[in-house]
Amino acid sequence: MAPLAGLANVTAVAIQNARLHQTTAEALDGTAGVVGKAIEARDPYTSGHQQRVAQLATAIANEMSLSADQAEGLRIAAMLHDIGKISIPAETLSRPGKLSTVEYRLIQAHPQTGYDLLEAVPFPQPVAEIVLQHHERLDGSGYPRGLSAPELLLEARILAVSDVVEAMASHRPYRPALGIEVALAEIEKNKGTLYDAAAVEACLAVFRAGFHFEPGSEAAAIPASPILRCESIPNGRPVLGRRGMAISTL
Repeated sequence: MAPLAGLANVTAVAIQNARLHQTTAEALDGTAGVVGKAIEARDPYTSGHQQRVAQLATAIANEMSLSADQAEGLRIAAMLHDIGKISIPAETLSRPGKLSTVEYRLIQAHPQTGYDLLEAVPFPQPVAEIVLQHHERLDGSGYPRGLSAPELLLEARILAVSDVVEAMASHRPYRPALGIEVALAEIEKNKGTLYDAAAVEACLAVFRAGFHFEPGSEAAAIPASPILRCESIPNGRPVLGRRGMAISTL
């Protein structure tokens, strides 16, 4: 009976720990959602952006057969990837015209600010690192650290693709929505150069399979400002955004 009693005790502890882990995970998830909504409340043009990016990133992770742990870390990072924008004035985020050099540098600093805010949170996955790297590019042309392919986490590569696709497909104060087809053309054109080829192929595959953003997470249909600088991908020229920079770098 003693061995059975010991086994029962071990099982009870395991169940208690599992419940505690689930409760902690649910608390972290809930906190991530609340923080994400608080950030987006400051900028109506990006309302729901992080939620939609998380949806797409999760679909890509599943298509690429990431482990459950990797997929969960990616999902949480996606829900928080723009947390660093909390340090940027709301009027800068929603301005329809060009940004000043100082303002653009503030925008470029938001992944680092996000990392600084998240690094002390005891996530079981490298959430802070994923957030830090989501604007980096394979060729080293991204920001904030100019990292290149060997230094980039797979989850960050997937988040970068998801972020670009959602951003290009949605309205922004400095340009109208460009649409999913243009967004997918952008990542396909630059796969292996700016964006991870496997992540791009997975993204294309999930859209071919019928992926769509879930109801209730639609981009805000805010009229576009006439102060725009956009070029079309079919002409072989990059889609331009603020300060004439390629939209995929914003």
